[in-house]
Amino acid sequence: MAAATVPANTSVILLDIEGTTTPITFVKDILFPYIRENLEEYLSDHWEEDECKQDVHLLKKQAEEDQRQNRACPVHTVDQTVHTDEEKAIREVVESVLWQMAADRKTTALKQLQGHMWRAAYHSGKIKGEVYQDVVPAIRGWRQRGMKVFIYSSGSVEAQKLLFGYSVEGDLLDLFDGHFDTNVGAKVESKSYERIAERIGCAPEEIMFLTDVTREAKAAEEAGLSVAVVLRPGNMELTEEERAQYTTITSFSQIGLSSSA
Repeated sequence: MAAATVPANTSVILLDIEGTTTPITFVKDILFPYIRENLEEYLSDHWEEDECKQDVHLLKKQAEEDQRQNRACPVHTVDQTVHTDEEKAIREVVESVLWQMAADRKTTALKQLQGHMWRAAYHSGKIKGEVYQDVVPAIRGWRQRGMKVFIYSSGSVEAQKLLFGYSVEGDLLDLFDGHFDTNVGAKVESKSYERIAERIGCAPEEIMFLTDVTREAKAAEEAGLSVAVVLRPGNMELTEEERAQYTTITSFSQIGLSSSA
């Protein structure tokens, strides 16, 4: 029996990844440790490449912004100039990245570097993206009913495409009509969802958003989206008030489409 019914006027399903399509343990136990364990070696191997230089440049800009905002940050700021000793500069980047990860920050600069590192790992077969077993059949069913399906994650668009393109179930990218990341705005800000609707070309009311984070659900609702909160093993427990406030599901198979959706 459906635990959540998609409103009749819905034409788009918008999906979070971590804790929604993919076990939270995949990110915390596989993806993030890979960055921590391989960061210094990756930077050393790619330091002179343009892509790596751009990643470091963005991290430097982020560090400067943090200083302007008086945020706590590592003692060293990121630097990459011809006058800087390479090993010292790499060490400073490592400190900056590890500090941001420890603080669970979602900056675009951090996500871009992580995405490039994960790309190398996916391509080499060291990592395969995990998805819950109920995800693919549900998305195929929605698409057969004419729904469009998009991803909105704090992970970069490139990281999203890697996860689904190199998944344990093969290449799943054909299931999605597009991807959004923090370049469109933070997931806890309602304006971000308004921008997504505008870019998709539909009214916010035509989108249903599935996420495991109630702050994101609240922001999406404020923008006019319908929402359901996904309860998966390892996800943050909801309070009684949150359970009363939001429609909840434990599987995508619990989402029912109305006859005219």
